[in-house]
Amino acid sequence: MSILKEFKTFAVKGNVVDMAVGIIIGAAFGKIVSSFVSDVFTPALGMLIGGVDFSDLIITLKAAQGDIPAVVIAYGQFIQTIIDFVIIAFAIFMGIKVINRLKREEEVVEEAPVAPPAPSSEEVLLSEIRDLLKQQNKS
Repeated sequence: MSILKEFKTFAVKGNVVDMAVGIIIGAAFGKIVSSFVSDVFTPALGMLIGGVDFSDLIITLKAAQGDIPAVVIAYGQFIQTIIDFVIIAFAIFMGIKVINRLKREEEVVEEAPVAPPAPSSEEVLLSEIRDLLKQQNKS
């Protein structure tokens, strides 16, 4: 099999395509959640805790001198990233929880009551023998 055919077989497999779609949607979802966190959640949280803007929280290690920029630890950006991660993780958790619940409900609907299998001919014969023995013991 040529390399081109192998690549074509690999690239058009359902799992690869599904994974690519998932990655693209995940990246778009990440942008939406990041925007929500940075534009809606963080300002509200900052206001609740006294007007703190996380992005401005820094520790200056060395001040700027001429053309040399300051050396800073931007721990506010780190806090922002942690908040982004927690919200994205929670949103994904809730999405998976909903999907799992829907799958369970779907499985319950699909599961019809299964009738017990018909007894084998040996079981039928043994039942008849048992019934005959019961009748003989009564007489």
